[in-house]
Amino acid sequence: MGSIRLDSFDVFAAIVRCGGFRAAALERGVSSSALSQTINALEESLGIRLLNRTTRSVSPTEAGQRLLDRLAPALSDIQLAIAEVDELRDSPSGTLRINAPAPAVDHLLCPLVFGFMETYRDVKIEIISDAAVIDIVAQGFDAGVRFGQQLAQDMIAVPLGPSLRYAIVASPNYIEREGAPETPHDLVGHDCIKRRFPGGTLVTWRFVHGDEELEVTPAGRLTVSAVSNELQAALAGRGIAHVLDDYAKPLIHDGRLVELLADWSPTLPHWFLYYPNRRLPSAAMRAFLDYMKRYDWQARP
Repeated sequence: MGSIRLDSFDVFAAIVRCGGFRAAALERGVSSSALSQTINALEESLGIRLLNRTTRSVSPTEAGQRLLDRLAPALSDIQLAIAEVDELRDSPSGTLRINAPAPAVDHLLCPLVFGFMETYRDVKIEIISDAAVIDIVAQGFDAGVRFGQQLAQDMIAVPLGPSLRYAIVASPNYIEREGAPETPHDLVGHDCIKRRFPGGTLVTWRFVHGDEELEVTPAGRLTVSAVSNELQAALAGRGIAHVLDDYAKPLIHDGRLVELLADWSPTLPHWFLYYPNRRLPSAAMRAFLDYMKRYDWQARP
């Protein structure tokens, strides 16, 4: 058996976790060919094939899976040892990868991260905008952002930002042309801008007024999949939009949109930033959590 570089095992584990060379290469910031060369050298040194490769997928062989099962605790111990050594540095370092839906990225993570990076100059951050519920550990993320009911039980969750609120908005020229609804029941006669989730379901509009609660499935001629397009359509006078008020507030403030049914708008739970509880967070992750707890959300841009 020839000499083996220890980082080859980490590369092997990353390829299996990510499900292929390309995804692992993107995660590590290197080329697929570089990872392929590493695996070829590892297999040659061990004298056995570790991965089954096809044009569509990569999976471990029986030998590869046995090796991976034994490697996992050791790699975890190595990561922990590195984290403990990192504690001795004057400033945390490393890379944080965070997965979050676009609204949380736009209005919470970006303002938070920009200030954090100014304070901790040795930490690199990668933010992936994604609304799907994923296994952040399997996908190589340090943390994710979701609503509380979407979190797995083995996660530590920390509230992120203030409570949320949806706003019903339309342009002044739409209101002048079509009139303004006085209650959610009046939306039946209006052209609502519908939005479809990535999974295919339409967003329903929820309203609360005193003890009365109702959900409305909007009707209208236009359906989009992005909030930016929903706002674009509302600004063009194409109908009534239903968006988080963080998106709407600047446009309401400058008079380009008008809020409707404000007294029917419910307060929603806030986002949560979550991370696995079965491993010690890195020094960079702990610094980020501490910074988040001290952050003044009212002063965000």
